[in-house]
Amino acid sequence: MLEYHTPGGPHMGSLLLRIVILKVLVLEMTFWLCTMVLKETLLRHGFTFESETDTEVIPKLAKFIFDKANEEGDQSVTFSQVVLEVIRHLEGAYALTFKSRHYPNELIACKRGSPLLLGVKDLEEKASSGSSFNDAKFPSSNGQPKELFLSSDANALVEHTKKVLVIEDGEVVHIKDGGVSIYKFDKVKNGGTLSRPASVERALSILEMEVEQINKGKYEHYMQKEIHEQPESLTTTMRGRLIRAGSCKAKTVLLGGLKDHLKTIRRSRRIVFVGCGTSYNAALAARSIVEELSGIPVTMEIASDLVDRQGPIYREDTAVFVSQSGETADTLLALEYALENGALCVGITNTVGSAIARHTHCGVHINAGCEIGVASTKAYTSQIVVMAMLALAIGADTLSNQARREAIIDGLFYLPRKVKAVLKLDEEMKDLAKLLIAEQSLLVFGRGYNYASALEGALKVKEVALMHSEGILAGEMKHGPLALVDENLPIVVIATRDSCFSKQQSVIQQLHARKGRLIVMCTEGDKASVSVGGSSRVIEVPQVVDCLQPVINVIPLQLLAYHLTVLRGYNVDQPRNLAKSVTTQ
Repeated sequence: MLEYHTPGGPHMGSLLLRIVILKVLVLEMTFWLCTMVLKETLLRHGFTFESETDTEVIPKLAKFIFDKANEEGDQSVTFSQVVLEVIRHLEGAYALTFKSRHYPNELIACKRGSPLLLGVKDLEEKASSGSSFNDAKFPSSNGQPKELFLSSDANALVEHTKKVLVIEDGEVVHIKDGGVSIYKFDKVKNGGTLSRPASVERALSILEMEVEQINKGKYEHYMQKEIHEQPESLTTTMRGRLIRAGSCKAKTVLLGGLKDHLKTIRRSRRIVFVGCGTSYNAALAARSIVEELSGIPVTMEIASDLVDRQGPIYREDTAVFVSQSGETADTLLALEYALENGALCVGITNTVGSAIARHTHCGVHINAGCEIGVASTKAYTSQIVVMAMLALAIGADTLSNQARREAIIDGLFYLPRKVKAVLKLDEEMKDLAKLLIAEQSLLVFGRGYNYASALEGALKVKEVALMHSEGILAGEMKHGPLALVDENLPIVVIATRDSCFSKQQSVIQQLHARKGRLIVMCTEGDKASVSVGGSSRVIEVPQVVDCLQPVINVIPLQLLAYHLTVLRGYNVDQPRNLAKSVTTQ
């Protein structure tokens, strides 16, 4: 346990300690069935509620427990006892901070399933990633107070301090009279109680990011900045992993986080990709190449659906969990389920030290850099690249696909400059956005590798531009979606050069025959092949190897979503009702 006291005694601590809460940690939480029970109990005891949120139950429950203890004559009930009793009744994911006028010099924070960080500013010793929080000395020699920061996101901390503690599930941070203690509790089911055991020792971590990464620089919005950072983010994702020397034999990839587990993955009966939203789409974009190079069946699972139906996961499976934040609640629940069933669990995340990074057996950090905008852009393309490299690593022991692997490695090497070229379509996509500004719906057709591009492009439009959009598998066009086609509804068709190109040409002809309002994305030089009678608006993009084409093709759709949002007057970085890390179920 760390106890530090400021000059003048422990009760002077509140005068000198500045605690800055950088994010509202109590945003939403799920009580499942116990929520209504708790609320009904509190209502019967005279409490009134001002909202319909689950969160409001928590402070009311804390007040009820405090009052009950005092009614029973327990005048010595401590703040930590009150909080522990509250936690005993909670189910689901939460990150909470408690402050009360009854305990003026105290603050308690705890979490389960949601991220929570404690930033510690200006420690006297030179901290490193392995240093212990217990070794910190307070106050410093100049007598100045130390600052503690509680946040759900490292991005909010970096401008104040790089020294953080990642709070684990079941840990309670108790700040009192200038002292900091961290306790670990275990929840006992079936009406049991929560014990408060001895305090635990926690390790300091150092954030590997700079303040410049969270500044907009020359850009007006974070989403705009992050779209245009993709040449650099992709380069960083591949740095040190893509080995491409002069001879063919030297063309390979090195994923250090997986090298000890590749043999196990190759022996898997199947690979299961698990994700939500954009991360799911990224995995879908990589599914075909993983199947092709590994020879292992690949299945796709939306995390919440996997948990809801308790889908079969076996010891012989490799489950790959994809999450930008590494804290996605549904994905964490799916990870817990897969671990219980004995599968090898692999993490793909952008956040070092995140829950998924800590709890999987192995994994790969995508190293895309800090992403502030709620709508993920550069993390999506880096995820695809990492999963393509994963496919290359798994298939590295197969001679029959050596030429194919070398072509993909060459494609990866040139990918950042191709992305830089496609970003020159920015003004063209802005002009297209002006034509679509008043539209209510948008359809995006794709197939093969670019079915994921259709889903992700539509998702970006609905996320930020608040416009109904739908990604559709082009092969399913005749099974219902064709009924929507008329001369007014804008339809984007992705028809770049790959094995599905001729099929997409047929789709374009059928849509044109029904007077569809077409916007066709094609490979440079193919305009005449995809624009029937010159009536379609055409977007030409650079060509890369087919499995990497989704990286190129999604960028014009990202730009379209960005410009549509700005032109429609909406908040592009913080869309309504959405958060960067979805930490509730």
